[in-house]
Amino acid sequence: MFKSSYNLIFFFIVIFFVLRSSAFSNLNSLSFEESLSPLFGDGNLVRSPDDLSVRLLLDRYTGSGFISSNMYEHGFYSSMIKLPADYSAGVVVAFYTSNGDVFEKTHDELDIEFLGNIKGKPWRFQTNLYGNGSTHRGREERYRLWFDPTKEFHRYSILWTPHKIIFWVDDVPIREVIRSDAMGADYPAKPMALYATIWDASDWATSGGKYKANYKFAPFTAEFKSFSLDGCAVDPIQEVPTDCSDSVEFLESQDYSSINSRQRAAMRRFRQRFMYYSYCYDTVRYPEPLPECVIVPAEKDRFKETGRLKFGGTEARERRRSRRQQRPAIESDPDERKRL
Repeated sequence: MFKSSYNLIFFFIVIFFVLRSSAFSNLNSLSFEESLSPLFGDGNLVRSPDDLSVRLLLDRYTGSGFISSNMYEHGFYSSMIKLPADYSAGVVVAFYTSNGDVFEKTHDELDIEFLGNIKGKPWRFQTNLYGNGSTHRGREERYRLWFDPTKEFHRYSILWTPHKIIFWVDDVPIREVIRSDAMGADYPAKPMALYATIWDASDWATSGGKYKANYKFAPFTAEFKSFSLDGCAVDPIQEVPTDCSDSVEFLESQDYSSINSRQRAAMRRFRQRFMYYSYCYDTVRYPEPLPECVIVPAEKDRFKETGRLKFGGTEARERRRSRRQQRPAIESDPDERKRL
């Protein structure tokens, strides 16, 4: 118990120092009109009077979403997001990049998907990536958060360059994918747009579909603000390719393109405490890890062959240990047992 508490305290100390040296202090902040367009459910997309924020609503009739006005050949995509509170089972809020509308059979995608839950249970989220239509080789990781994402806004970001992908939550890098030759076309390489959506995924989002969206709690509302987009805007079907070398050089010179020692410590701690599924440790699905996987022995020992945590994870183990420690003290006193 003490060791677990110490690790959690250490994690928050690391987070504190990471936040003091922010990688996102100089981001450009764009209005909706400058950078985004409605995608679907126009009546459920509510822009603020100053056009600097937007609410996406899901009701029993439709969800809603927006898309970036441009497609980008590599880029940095970022927004402050606050998720629906109360009962949110079956609801998915997605912040992702894709080119599926242009390359239907060979699309690329980078995902952050937030998965709703029943009342009193926390939101979970997952990251994933596809390249060249490789949807049969999912690269999912699933996590918990160290804060309540319904109480206030937090920043979620995706960096995509020719050499690496980094997923960020606030100033903490939670996942880094380094491109390798062995990945081949599985590494996203074609221009992508940014999307944000809210929709009903009752068939799978919460406990494998056990809990459905309950529209008694509708409308479910996700809020977005402080949009930031950096990248090389291109026409994906133009005959003469756009030279994006200057844009890539700019991206790779920014703080969000590198992970310093404090951030790497925060990432390691995050993955130790809050990641509860990784495809890299799912040997049932992938007997041989996919080429970009970096197998960390101490991390691997925590997962079953299905890629999920053993024994329900650290918190469940601590609860069981606490109950075992308390049980002898209660049973040692017959009179106390009668009072109970």
